[in-house]
Formats: sequence, C-alpha cells, structure tokens
Amino acid sequence: MQQNQRVLIPLIGIIALVAAGFVLKVAQAVILPLVIAWFLSYILAPLVNFLAKHRVPTGPSVGVVLILLLGFFCLAGLFVYSRALAFAAEYPKYADQFNQITANFTDRFTMPSWVSFNAIDWQQKVSDQLVSLPGSFVIFFKNLLLVLIFLVFMLLGKPYFQKKIERAFPDSQGEKVNRVTVSIASQISRYLSIKLLLSLITGALVWLVLRLMGVDFPITWGVLAFLLNFIPTVGSIVATIPPVLLAFVQFYPDRLWMAAAVLFVLVLIQQVIGNFIEPKVMGENLNLSPVVILISLVFWGWLWGITGALLSVPIAAAIKIVCENIEMLRPISVLMGSGKHYQKHG
Repeated sequence: MQQNQRVLIPLIGIIALVAAGFVLKVAQAVILPLVIAWFLSYILAPLVNFLAKHRVPTGPSVGVVLILLLGFFCLAGLFVYSRALAFAAEYPKYADQFNQITANFTDRFTMPSWVSFNAIDWQQKVSDQLVSLPGSFVIFFKNLLLVLIFLVFMLLGKPYFQKKIERAFPDSQGEKVNRVTVSIASQISRYLSIKLLLSLITGALVWLVLRLMGVDFPITWGVLAFLLNFIPTVGSIVATIPPVLLAFVQFYPDRLWMAAAVLFVLVLIQQVIGNFIEPKVMGENLNLSPVVILISLVFWGWLWGITGALLSVPIAAAIKIVCENIEMLRPISVLMGSGKHYQKHG
C-alpha cells in the first residue's frame, strides 16, 4: 500500500502541474491581467498607505492612484504610437541607406543564389505594422481596463486583509500567518520597487548616452532598455541590438566606429548595473539560480509570450520569497537560490 502511494503522489503532482499549465494557457486572457494587477498592487500599496496615514480614506486614495496609473498608461500608449509614426516618417532615409549597404556588400562578396536582400519588401512590412497599430491599441486598452478592475478590488481589500486573517485563525496562528504575509508582502514590494528603479536608471542612461552620441530615436531605445531590463540576460541583449544596428546604418560608411562605440557603451551600462549594482542593492536573499531564471524565462515566455518573459523573474522571485517564509517550503527556496552565500561562508 505504501509503495503504491509513493508512486501515486509524484504522478498526482505531475498531473496537477500539467493541469495548472493548461488552465494558465487557456485562461490567459483573464489570469494574465490578474497577475499584472497583483504585482502592481505591491508597487502601489505604499502610496495608498502613505495617503491613508495622512487621513485620506481608502476609496479616494485608491482613486487617486488609479487616475495616476491610468494617465501613465495612456501616455505610454501615445508615446509608442508617436514613436512608430516618427520612425515611419524617417523610414525612406534608412531604406535608401540600407539598400546602399546591401549593394556594397553584394559587390564585394559573392553571395549564394538563395540569398537576396531585395526579396523582402521592407517598406510593405513597415506599412503593414503601422496599419495594425490601431487594433493593437484596442487590445492594449481592453487588457488595461481588466487590470485596473482587478487592481481596484485588490487595493480596496488590502487594509482589511490582516483583520480577516486574525478572525480566520486562532490567536497564535493568526499572528504567525500575519507575520509571514507581512514579510512576504514587504519583500516582494521591495524587490519590485528596486527593480523598477534600476530599470529606470538603465533606461535613462541609455537615452542620455545615445543622445550624446547622436544616434536617432534615443528616447525610444531608452524606453526599450527600461522594459527589457526586467528580462534577465536575454533582455539586455535584445535591448542592445536595435540601437547598434541603427547606428551602423546611420553612420555608414564614414563613421562605422560609432556603431562599435555604441555597442561598447550599451554593454558596459548593462553589465555594470546587472552584475555589480543590482546584486549589491538587492542583497543575497533574492539571488536566484541561473537555472531557475532560465526555466522561468522559457516557461512563462512560452505560456504568455513577451509579457510572460517580462514577468518571469518577478514571478520566480515571488515564489522564492513565499517559500522562504513558509517552514515546509523553505528547502525549495534554498534550491532556487544562487548558492553564493553558502560558498562565501564555507
């Protein structure tokens, strides 16, 4: 009987994981906005608490926060749209330059017959993307509305959460559960706030450097670096490629060294912030194993696309924090860590 149970328990666990993955995939339209709202609630909760300390009722506090958040997302949407139009206006110049580069390249080197740069109608592809922009904005604002609805209920319920825990459990257990939940909430909030700040610094530095070097659309590449900084390793690589390629096309053929300089500076910014500043600021408690980061990136990226990739590390960090604060799950937290702390202490 016991031998059968040992076989059944892992099988049930595998079936549960497969079922959970299926539900997350099928119900993506609802669960993904819920997850985004959950993370936003940890970032925005300190602002709501600050207003509450100054005797502003919970309802008006949440309303003020939501108005600010909605204004931010509207500005972000308008920014993306304006950047796309600006790039479209400058596209003929880049197309001519790109055609010159490909012509020079094919003149110098003998290319196989199946390689043809002119086989792709880049102008048509750009036009198609611009035509699809309005539809993308409709989807974006529909998902944003769902996120805001979830966020309202989460923020309104936060002030009463601890009281409900105290009523739901006996005195000693209620206090213990409250301590664990407060610790989890504070660590997740700290992690997300620091990550947001470091991403802002990364984006600002990228914008400033590219502007000083004369690369076109510096603010666009700064915003891209800010967003992709949430994706470990892969994000910094992807954020570096577009401005370097643009610099190559823009400064060809007289100042090709500028493209190399852009590449060097952007890699330097990403490496200094990602490998030196971030570990020092985050501390060792939130260090994740590279294997865990890779698995999380692949899994959530496959499940929810680019949004899942952006959320992959915050989700992994949140899971690690939860496991760290629950006695039974603490071994999982240790296994998810990088192990550097134990190496330093022998």
